[in-house]
Amino acid sequence: MNNSVLIALTLTASIVLSPVSIAGTVQGSTDTIKMSSFNLSSQKWQNRVLLVFAPSVDNPSYQQQMQLFDQHQNGFKDRDLVLVQVLATNKSYANGQLIDESSAANLRNRFRVDKENFRVILVGKDGGVKRSDTTPVPTTAIFEQIDAMPMRQQEMQERGRK
Repeated sequence: MNNSVLIALTLTASIVLSPVSIAGTVQGSTDTIKMSSFNLSSQKWQNRVLLVFAPSVDNPSYQQQMQLFDQHQNGFKDRDLVLVQVLATNKSYANGQLIDESSAANLRNRFRVDKENFRVILVGKDGGVKRSDTTPVPTTAIFEQIDAMPMRQQEMQERGRK
């Protein structure tokens, strides 16, 4: 397994994922891999969603984006940010949990991203697209944009009182 896959898996596995329903399982040679469905509407008002679309883990833009995210796991959790990696290689993940192919296809269709394209899309808790980039984005830029949102300002105030 190459370093970019390990980095991506480590990052996504360390972020807390809100519950997703089990859609089915895929039989492996000796074990069963659980696949979940991922529905963007189930995240509404619960989490912000950061979608990273790429042809594969070998895509240079994807690798660069995952390296940019690598040092910011706590920032993802603090901002209720779910990382969804939609890869054309039939292995897509929501916070490190494998999601089924139909969920990935639905996300590609909804955001009109072809399998050969790289794209980063931030979806707010209200379900609206807050930013869309075709090149890797510094994590700090995403965090600054989220932190400027009125809902995030309110969250920071409420969490500061606790």
